[in-house]
Amino acid sequence: MRHFLFLISFCLLHISAMAQEDFLAKQYFNDGDYEKAVVFYEKLAETNPRRTDYAEGLVGCYQQLERYDEAEAFLLEKIADPYVFPTFFIELGYNYTLQEQSEKASVHYEQAIQKIDENPNYGYSVGYRFQQYALLDYAIRAYSRAMELKPDLNYDFQLARIYGEQGDIEKMYQSYLNLIWEGKTSRSNVLQNIDDFITEDPTDENNVLLRKVLLRNAQQNPDVLWNELLSWLFVHQKQYNSAFGQEKAIYKRVDGSNLDRLENLGDIALDDKDLETATSIFQYIVDNSDEPRVKLNAQLRLIDIALENPTEKILDDIEKQFKDLLAEYGNQSQTLQLQIAYANFLTFRRERPEPAIGMLKESLELPMGRLAMAYVKLALGDILVYDQRFNEALILYTQVQKSLKNDVLGQDARFKVAQTSFYKGDFDWALTQLKVLRGSTSQLIANDAMQLSLLISDNSLEDSTQTALKKYARADLLAYQNKNKEAIEALEDILLNHKGEKIEDEALLKQAQLLVEQKEYESAEFNYQKIVEFYADGILADDAHFALGELYQNILNEPEKAKVHFEKIIYNYQDSYYFPQARTNFRKLRGDAIN
Repeated sequence: MRHFLFLISFCLLHISAMAQEDFLAKQYFNDGDYEKAVVFYEKLAETNPRRTDYAEGLVGCYQQLERYDEAEAFLLEKIADPYVFPTFFIELGYNYTLQEQSEKASVHYEQAIQKIDENPNYGYSVGYRFQQYALLDYAIRAYSRAMELKPDLNYDFQLARIYGEQGDIEKMYQSYLNLIWEGKTSRSNVLQNIDDFITEDPTDENNVLLRKVLLRNAQQNPDVLWNELLSWLFVHQKQYNSAFGQEKAIYKRVDGSNLDRLENLGDIALDDKDLETATSIFQYIVDNSDEPRVKLNAQLRLIDIALENPTEKILDDIEKQFKDLLAEYGNQSQTLQLQIAYANFLTFRRERPEPAIGMLKESLELPMGRLAMAYVKLALGDILVYDQRFNEALILYTQVQKSLKNDVLGQDARFKVAQTSFYKGDFDWALTQLKVLRGSTSQLIANDAMQLSLLISDNSLEDSTQTALKKYARADLLAYQNKNKEAIEALEDILLNHKGEKIEDEALLKQAQLLVEQKEYESAEFNYQKIVEFYADGILADDAHFALGELYQNILNEPEKAKVHFEKIIYNYQDSYYFPQARTNFRKLRGDAIN
């Protein structure tokens, strides 16, 4: 028994000593202290001849110390073993490469490749070692040979990376597409890699190549996969009409397919203001859908598009469309989106809140889930605020806030409580709500809460009567009611009668935003310029710079001026909410390739 315990203790001590030597060898190697590392690796390689990592560590030390003859002697002994692992041929070849003996190196690189013929499973180890030494042509041969000998193996991902490094973009694309076609990895993973090589410019060489490769694959192996990937490329290039063509082909070719992909494409085109294509897409959905919900959503999107450029005649036509839709679908739980859209139209476009309020109160009597109930209550609350029935709106918002405490919708309801309290002049209660929201999980809500909180607190300390703040709240309510001209006039009163007060920059910014909506761009530009000139250290300076950048970029067509303002945000306001978009816009204007 004592002898047995002695043996166990001895083994444990031996294992512990080896682990210590392993640790020190790697530590010295990583620190670049090869003289010390080589001592440990020589001992480890001798006592563990089958451990390739120790052998490679020792060879690495010899090469770093330029002791090439010792590395060669060690490796020649290794490759003499009939069961030699093929990477030792590469190590020996690379040892000759370091000595500029390319012919000798090539001989041993070829021997490593030949080992794959004996066992295709060596393909990965050989290919990867060639990659490590930037011997990319050999790596391609290794991976390709292994796949040729054993089709079950797939190294397209490795090959794609190598082709990308070599600048052979067409072969890289094909290797990535092989992975999707053969189902070897997720589509999102592959597209993420391809995304690094293409831009929004359809004439970019890499974009043209990808389109060419996709079309070639579609001809060789007809499948909706290639339509889907072409659609993805066209969306990336903002060619929504071309993407629409692909999506129609997919819908027609796939049995039992739904219109979800077309819905998503229509929404993307609408968000990007390609109204013509968005109209075509949603009209196609209306004409082809048998599902009432999908058809109704498309009809409502078509109304949204018509409201982008409304005239009195268009508003009359839309009201008739809403009445026809209500007659067709009725007032039911499954069509709440219709009632909410019509109620908002009557209120904010026709200035007739009473029938809208009545309709949504009827909707609340329908059977529905908690989330649906919250959406209707929020919509009704918004209309009650428009009608200045603040207390009724606050009751509804508070109900939603309490029923969905941990949901973004509940946080949105809390912000509406704060905003409504602000409109009615109850600034203390508004602040109480906003302090909670500054930690919201929604960055947009948190940012809006911080802005309104600072507006109230900054302008309450200076003026105990809160006169200017009350005027601003009234102007803000007028803007909410779409009474932009009256709101602009109310803000002008603040700018004339409260010069030099803290609220001046807030009034300038709000008025500028409304002037842009009224297409009074020069007046808006003047306001923004005053903020960046006189309030450069204020909390709204980044808002003004970003707004000026967008004004110059998208409307006034002065890209050089736009660059100046986006650059200001990049260098002076790095914690700004607008920083990521400002950086993207600046790079686009500078001509960088944006993936």
